Amino acid sequence: MSGHSKWSTIKRKKEKTDNARAKVFTKIGREIAVAVKAGGPDPAANSKLKDVIAKAKANNVPNDNIERIIKKAAGEGNADNYENIVYEGYGPSGIAVIVEALTDNRNRTAADVRHAFDKFGGNMGTSGCVSFMFSRQGVIIIEKEDIDEDKLMEDALEAGASDFLSDGDVFEIRTEPNDMGLVRDDLEAKGYKFISAEVEYIPSTYTKLTNPDDIQNMGRMLEMFDESDDIQEVYHNWENEDDYE
Repeated sequence: MSGHSKWSTIKRKKEKTDNARAKVFTKIGREIAVAVKAGGPDPAANSKLKDVIAKAKANNVPNDNIERIIKKAAGEGNADNYENIVYEGYGPSGIAVIVEALTDNRNRTAADVRHAFDKFGGNMGTSGCVSFMFSRQGVIIIEKEDIDEDKLMEDALEAGASDFLSDGDVFEIRTEPNDMGLVRDDLEAKGYKFISAEVEYIPSTYTKLTNPDDIQNMGRMLEMFDESDDIQEVYHNWENEDDYE
């Protein structure tokens, strides 16, 4: 279906090198630290931390790493101070792009984001220039293997999901942003395992790139964003991302 989430991106990340996986660990570590500072080290009393821990486990971050990051973030004298910044802009042929960052140096990060846009034929815009083309939704992705579709759909809707989609070799469950954690916990209690469960920006419409140069430039732009430790997530409305090799 054209309304896919980041599943193709997730598949690529799963196939990456140990060095790339280490970057994923670093980025999730920042999210854990920010969540601890905002709401404390107890996931039972800090729903955001609980969500990030679930994300860490879905990305195979070892429990020892998670516990160590939580203890460090909760400790006295921890100087790490990250802020959440959202950038918006356009890729080749007007592809809408939203970049979420956690940074301790907003000037460095803004320069890096602008450079990636400029280098590959895009441009960074002002706040709000593309976000109106997206909605915030919880997205839970479950592999189809050994899953009864009708049963999962029933369980998801009973748990409070707003939509249920079939996308290639995965099922995608949509929720209201504030309901994502509750729906995930309910399904987890029923024995389901997730590839990912996050609140994402979902495009209302998608754009297909036909020029081979645009396809290559858009793919390389996304790779450059992914290589930055400061950038947590990138969302876009590029329909045929799978055409990039």
